[in-house]
Amino acid sequence: MDDTQTSTDEDFSPGCSSVQPKRSESSCVSMRSDGSVNQLLDYKSEDTKTDLRSNLMKKFERLYEGTAMQGNPTLLNEIYTELYITESESGEISNEHEVRQIETQSRRTATEDTAIKCNDIFRPLPGQDKTIRTVLTKGVAGIGKTVSVQKFILDWAKGKENQDIQLIFPLPFREISLMKDKTFSLSDLLHVFFPETKEMEISSDEYKVLFIFDGLDECRLSLDFQSDVRLCDVSESASVDVLLMNLIVENLLPSALIWITSRPAAANLIPSECVHRVTEVRGFNEPQKEEYFRKRISDQSLANRIISHLKSSRSIYIMCYIPVFCWISAAVLEKMLSRAESGEIPKTLTQMYTHFLILQTNIKHEKDYEKKVTDEDMIFRLGKVAFQQLVKGNLIFCEEDLRECGIDVTEASVYSGLCTQIFREEFGLYQGKVFCFVHLSIQEHLAALYVHLSWTNHNINVFEPVTKQSFWSKVKDWFQLNSSEHVSLSELHQRAVYEALQSKNGHLDLFLRFLLGLSVESHQILLRQIMTLKRSSSDSDKKTVKYIKKKIRTIDSPEKSINLFHCLNELGDRSLVEEIQQYLKSGRISEAKLSSSQWSALVFLLLTSEKKLDKFDISTFVCGNHKTIKLKVLKKMLPVIKESRSVQLSDCGVTDEGCSALASALRSNHSQLRELNLSGNNIEDSGVTLLSAKLELRDTEQLNLSYNDLSTSMELLNPHGKLEKLWLRDCGITDEGCAALASALRSNSSHLRELSLSCNYIGDLGVKLLCAALEVPHCKLEKLWLCNCGVTDEGCAALASALRSNHSHLRHLDLSRNKLGKSGVKLLSDLKDDPHYKLERLYCCENNCSSEDASVKLLKFADDTTLFTLIVSGAGITT
Repeated sequence: MDDTQTSTDEDFSPGCSSVQPKRSESSCVSMRSDGSVNQLLDYKSEDTKTDLRSNLMKKFERLYEGTAMQGNPTLLNEIYTELYITESESGEISNEHEVRQIETQSRRTATEDTAIKCNDIFRPLPGQDKTIRTVLTKGVAGIGKTVSVQKFILDWAKGKENQDIQLIFPLPFREISLMKDKTFSLSDLLHVFFPETKEMEISSDEYKVLFIFDGLDECRLSLDFQSDVRLCDVSESASVDVLLMNLIVENLLPSALIWITSRPAAANLIPSECVHRVTEVRGFNEPQKEEYFRKRISDQSLANRIISHLKSSRSIYIMCYIPVFCWISAAVLEKMLSRAESGEIPKTLTQMYTHFLILQTNIKHEKDYEKKVTDEDMIFRLGKVAFQQLVKGNLIFCEEDLRECGIDVTEASVYSGLCTQIFREEFGLYQGKVFCFVHLSIQEHLAALYVHLSWTNHNINVFEPVTKQSFWSKVKDWFQLNSSEHVSLSELHQRAVYEALQSKNGHLDLFLRFLLGLSVESHQILLRQIMTLKRSSSDSDKKTVKYIKKKIRTIDSPEKSINLFHCLNELGDRSLVEEIQQYLKSGRISEAKLSSSQWSALVFLLLTSEKKLDKFDISTFVCGNHKTIKLKVLKKMLPVIKESRSVQLSDCGVTDEGCSALASALRSNHSQLRELNLSGNNIEDSGVTLLSAKLELRDTEQLNLSYNDLSTSMELLNPHGKLEKLWLRDCGITDEGCAALASALRSNSSHLRELSLSCNYIGDLGVKLLCAALEVPHCKLEKLWLCNCGVTDEGCAALASALRSNHSHLRHLDLSRNKLGKSGVKLLSDLKDDPHYKLERLYCCENNCSSEDASVKLLKFADDTTLFTLIVSGAGITT
């Protein structure tokens, strides 16, 4: 090594804040030697970037479906199917069960939102003028967030996409959380995770860097965004959570890009002001589902059969929006349909997951692992972990949690093919380990199996208090098994139903479906392939079905009713649904006097049908003008309303209480609503406040509140957000209400294009207030109805002035049935020669002037491109 190289190695310190050699006051470095140092650093930097790319490519080029680092991995690019990703409102975070979210979002079509490709998440959409530094990507477990990250990194590492980014540092929250008690500088932290970067200093603006923090829901750090600790130098040391917080709020490396992924429930850990774009991974849409199976299964004839079978079961096909479930289904059905197989092909979720468990157990035998624990014991122990952690709400757990359930982690990872397929062991730094099931639904299935086996083989009701259960299990277990006094399975089921109904976020919903499904006789036959069952479920299913139907009649929550219908489906009972199907086929649904449980069955049937819910009109379900009945039906049908694009609720007797229920439905992140008609109801101030707050966060385009008394609540109605059409006919609005509307129209966030104020008492003063808004550049209003509003020639003069404004976008104006005289009409008709005039239609029928008083009925502009229509008689001119 020569002298120059030696001095260079010593002159660079990891604490430097820029790529410059460190000099002492007494040193004398020539310009030539200084240049040599920089040149050498550039070489090292380029080598480091190349090494980083190469290492990331090796790490991310293969996909381990369902496993951590075992099995036969597939090249990612051979199987990768583009996911459906959209830009999302940050809004409120849903805390409902993730499968419930999947079942609702499954109705969204690819045409309703603008899709974003994985590689484009930092690029603005067409028409957007913003810089995107921090992206938060949310989505339920197994929906494809991590695979999206993997694809992004792989395409970058191969030089295909995002080549303006020079360095990518993927830092999973799962591994970072293992360092929560450590202190590092950002430079040192990166050197630990990426040793190849030790010769590189990234704090200058020379490099465009991307940090990817995957799995915010797995974060165990205390991210305190209210902290006053401020770090600006990558060489400053602090706790890991402080480092991350300063990086996210742009104190550290403000030019760096940040990408965070999270399940929805944890997404609000990052303040919205720190996020420039929120995207949502929705898994596979309809075409992408089929594409996945055709890529995953080489035999295309078999792939077609699998796709056809999945489509035959709505509850299963809905779940195929989750890529992990597609993997489970492909593994099971490829095995079953490719050979002569005895037994029923899975048609319910419980059947699919039980077949999957059997398949994984058989894989274990094929690999001839040393058998130190029986399959039955291992499944029971895994189920115990699954149940205990599910009740606690834990998706990730530590080695101690496993030991408490009798699982030796070292042995399990060696001999159990079952564990390596459904149970993940992740290695972090400092030999730390965390564990989780491949997907939440697998944990829920095993938890249900544990509860079922505890009853069949040990006569234990696991829902009893732990102390009591522990005592009886140790002292009287054998005697109970051999006595006539057994725990009733129907009582166990009833307790499980009760616990699930008590859950506010529905975290036991899918577990309950699995538990009830396991008691069906066909499942007993399946389970006996891999374990001994010491007693059968006998006729307990009939009692359970009766109990569930009773609950459906008495509970108020439509969402919980829907899950109970899924439970009935797992139990093979469709009697309530079949009754409703007969009503629908006969076309007599609006005449039928449905019971509470039948209304719930109707909701379930509509939500699980393949037909899209484009329009919900309450008159379809309730004939006549029975407002009391309509209001009851409205509350029952909220889940359907949430899935509909157009909702017609006119003359339903909706009060502020009804608005509260509607606002609850609109709170969903997956609300489809584009048009809402609430005309002719009894909505007052608080109802308007609730609706206005929710509509600001949604894509609702049309709102009709006509024939409600809004005289005192106009200032509460805030037509911001994406509201484009607002009808307020005959709402008792005065000029004071116009002031509130004018203020909203002047806002740069208003998207309002159409506004109807007909049959209100706004007068000339109200018109003048609106005209002032029309002249503001932000106002995009194109159609305005002012029929029967008490407007005189004075108001016409204000309108004429506004229409001459260069900023007015008004194309359509209705002034019918006002108090306009000849001079007022002439003021408007004379505008035809004004170069800024954009009006195309003007209605003035039934005013104080006659058709003879008007100078023109129909005029064409000289360029023959725009029609100016002036209607002055009752019949008018209909062009």
